Amino acid sequence: MPKNQANPAIKTGNPRSLSGLMPFLRPYRGRILIALLFLLLAAMATLAFPLALRGLVDQGMGGGSGGSSSGSNNGERLMAMREHFLALFAVGAALGLFSAARFYSVTWLGERVTADLRNAVYGHVLKQSPEFFETTQTGEVLSRITTDTTVVQTVVGSSFSMGLRSTVMGIGAMGMLIATNPVVMTQVLGILVFVLLPAIFFGRRVRKLSRSAQDRVADTSAIAAEVLNAVPVVQSYTQEAAETRRFALASENAFDTARKRALVRSGLVAFIITATFGALLWGLYQGTQAVLAGNITAGHLGQTIVYVILLVSSVAVLAEVYGDVLRAAGATERLMELLASQSAVAEPQAPLALPTVAGGTGLSLQGVSFNYPSRPTQAALQDFDLDIKPGETIALVGPSGAGKSTVFHLLLRFYDAQTGSIRLNGVPSDQISLTTLRAGVGLVPQDSVIFSTSALENIRYGRPEASDAEVIKAAEAAFADEFIRRLPEGYSTFLGERGVRLSGGQRQRISIARAMLKNPPLLLLDEATSALDAESERMVQAALEAAMQHRTTLVIAHRLATVQRADRIVVMEHGRIVDIGTHAELTARGGLYARLAALQFDLQPAADTIAI
Repeated sequence: MPKNQANPAIKTGNPRSLSGLMPFLRPYRGRILIALLFLLLAAMATLAFPLALRGLVDQGMGGGSGGSSSGSNNGERLMAMREHFLALFAVGAALGLFSAARFYSVTWLGERVTADLRNAVYGHVLKQSPEFFETTQTGEVLSRITTDTTVVQTVVGSSFSMGLRSTVMGIGAMGMLIATNPVVMTQVLGILVFVLLPAIFFGRRVRKLSRSAQDRVADTSAIAAEVLNAVPVVQSYTQEAAETRRFALASENAFDTARKRALVRSGLVAFIITATFGALLWGLYQGTQAVLAGNITAGHLGQTIVYVILLVSSVAVLAEVYGDVLRAAGATERLMELLASQSAVAEPQAPLALPTVAGGTGLSLQGVSFNYPSRPTQAALQDFDLDIKPGETIALVGPSGAGKSTVFHLLLRFYDAQTGSIRLNGVPSDQISLTTLRAGVGLVPQDSVIFSTSALENIRYGRPEASDAEVIKAAEAAFADEFIRRLPEGYSTFLGERGVRLSGGQRQRISIARAMLKNPPLLLLDEATSALDAESERMVQAALEAAMQHRTTLVIAHRLATVQRADRIVVMEHGRIVDIGTHAELTARGGLYARLAALQFDLQPAADTIAI
């Protein structure tokens, strides 16, 4: 995560980091109250059990009074025992019912809050500018959305409820012990203090290791996401073994950190359980001495023992839950860091309407200079000035790194220029809402993006409300209809992840059909025909030329033959405009364009070595 995007208030790994979940819990206040009600009822049923047990021992069994051996007394005692057993069964039934209701309520709450949190983080990440992804790996984001939210779900849907229940039962048991046997209670409290102090000390160590463990797991996710998206390259360079070793090293680091965390928590649990049994045995010893001395009854002793068990077991559960809370605190920190990140491209506070102009969108770039955040000392554009009339077709040509794609990025407001202004139909682009701005732009990228769905839905992505007939019409215009109909299920054919079932040219035509279906007033073509063979290129070029007649179009092309019919050709080098004109004018003037054209048209074999 970029340091400048992290929220320093939640960087310490403190359990207070869980307060970041409050906005996600607040909408379900009613559900939380219901869960708390069932939790209290279940705790009360548990605390009622020792009382019912004392009644059974003292009254039903005659414990502590010696009792009479007569048949009449035995019959009365048998009836009393039945009543007390029924009372114990009623307590158990109530405990089962309330516990089940509590379990369902808190589980529902945990799943619901986790889903909302996951959706919020995912939606927030999608709104980030490309600058965010220059410094944050996709695998890191995926780890936070999946692994970290699962950790939070465990706490909200289980551990937090167990902690509250143990707290209520512990306080209740403490109150009953104070009321019925203050001497034993004083001794038990001393033991509990002895238990809690080391727990707090070890808890800090567990908290740090929990955050570190989550980071190491994210490292493995980042490596896996990167490599799995480049399997053909990995295999072509026979780097499978090297990538396996790199992933294994990251996994080993994650295991080692998790092992250290588990070791510390195990030591803490061992100490707490040992101390807990010590408190239990000490209470049992003191109670036995009191019974022998005739100070309390056997039922009173049984009640005291159960309350001591409830109290010390509550403390033990709280110690275990505290470890889960520390782990969730680390996960919540990482999620809150994502939610706290702010996009470098901000929405205008009072967005202006974008006027509609016949024939397309008018563009004006005046004095634009821009440096990518990852390359702050290298200018991508310098003093860039260009006016484009509505309906005009402009081609951008020049060597790689000249700034051609940067112009597209700025027009789409993926980034904001450091200096200068960009206007669309006379309105500054940074005063137009991002949704309105991008809704009026159609982009056909050089690397076509195909989603894991059908051909029909891939094209419909350009305009989700379009009918099937409109989708097919766009496919026909992009000369994609024929090959789509030859697919096993036609337009319903699943295209596979990233369109692996299609050729490069077919993926490009799907992308062009998507842009045509959107029908925007401004069309950006970034090497739109680069993946097509000669025959397909001629067909698609004809379709694109027909589409260009009704909108403003900017074309980036490596093949100069595809831009000869542009109204103007803008020649760029080192982020500056070095010449503007038609193909004939630029060729006649000489210069960079003429040299590149000569390489492509006169020395065709060398053309592939020049990136234009």
